Amino acid sequence: MLFQQFLDDDLGCASYLVGDEEAGVAAIVDPPYAVEPLLEAAARHGVEIERVIETHTHADHLSGHGRLALEHGVPVSIHPAAEAEYAHEPLEDGDELELGAVVLRAIHTPGHRPEHTCLAVVDRSRAAEPWLVLTGDSLFVGDTARPDLAVAAQEGAAGLFHSLHRLLELPDGVEVFPGHVAGSLCGKAMSPKASSTIGFERRFNRALQLPDERAFAAETANGSAPKPPNMARLVELNRGPFVGAAVEIRELPAAAPGATLLDVRPLEAFLAGHASGALSVPVDGSSFATKAAFALASAERIVVHAGDEAEAQRAARGLRSVGFLELEGYVLGGGPEQMEAVELDELRVALDEGAELIDVRERDERDGGYIPGSRNIPYRLLALPDLDVTNEHPVITICESGARAVVAASLLAARGVDARPVVNGGVNDWVARGGDTVEFRRCGS
Repeated sequence: MLFQQFLDDDLGCASYLVGDEEAGVAAIVDPPYAVEPLLEAAARHGVEIERVIETHTHADHLSGHGRLALEHGVPVSIHPAAEAEYAHEPLEDGDELELGAVVLRAIHTPGHRPEHTCLAVVDRSRAAEPWLVLTGDSLFVGDTARPDLAVAAQEGAAGLFHSLHRLLELPDGVEVFPGHVAGSLCGKAMSPKASSTIGFERRFNRALQLPDERAFAAETANGSAPKPPNMARLVELNRGPFVGAAVEIRELPAAAPGATLLDVRPLEAFLAGHASGALSVPVDGSSFATKAAFALASAERIVVHAGDEAEAQRAARGLRSVGFLELEGYVLGGGPEQMEAVELDELRVALDEGAELIDVRERDERDGGYIPGSRNIPYRLLALPDLDVTNEHPVITICESGARAVVAASLLAARGVDARPVVNGGVNDWVARGGDTVEFRRCGS
């Protein structure tokens, strides 16, 4: 049996190459838009890709099924409830795809999305029972899927509860390989571990301990986690006609007027000198594609600002993975604008002098402890048009490490707000140095 997992560390997504090396055939499950690593692995193992299988229509990243179909003639399978507009072969509950001695058996598991389907993998050279199960966006390591991205949260939670209990009918020894690991927006308690077992999740996954559908819905349908950026566009792309390869970006002498400039250089380079109005999201930082998609929420024309060509191309790959395919190009070098950072040792004085502090972490992070008098606006919301932040007072942004604070300050500066980020630390470091915080308490708690 040939089995290989491919992880996108930036998005927290997993794709799979599954097949029979002796028979020379394989399938790709949930392919990323950058399909090259999977094709290279297939070539190394001497297998032909006979099928692409989508566990569901993805809402957080662009699939590569269109590229595989258009460029390599590979047929695509997905459950009919997806209402896919591209040419595909329906994958119903109980259907089996034979790849030599390996069989992929469909288990329809609605909840995250109506079409969601898991795949039990049987290696008949070993046994007639499943060896592992590809759980897509239903069961994760340490968590379960979000029920609120395709249907009403309560409806999705009810479906997901019953789907998960179908998976729990599998033997304890069956290995679990999910469609996401930590770093994705599809679950808050996910482990960075790449796999688990049905038995381990049965015992230790908190969501699977909930006794009934009502308790499960109460726990999972009221989350505050942000929905993936660009979600409606990504669902449209992934469900619609096949999307082929994007045009390679080229260096420009300068960014054209009216284009949004995304500065992907390290934070220090951006602070030292950047173009007026540029947004800062370092490509080498964590969750680059997700942060960039939030920052570029209203952008129509995008130019990448990089330190060199390699950096620009890495950024382009990340942007394509979340559906930004028509980039105008990239520019190199620095810029005339500078942004003054705030060190933690300077923050107390700035606050005493009347600065407005904006905590740009997510609400659940903020609720655990925030600096008195600070205002909570998650960085991802600072790109929205109806923002209520002015230059009435100097503005300082803060997060946990400085990374999101700089993104937030650049978004504010692009709107004409005089904003400065706290760098080299955040709220936890403020506490470690003796600073006060308070916890947010809701009525009745």
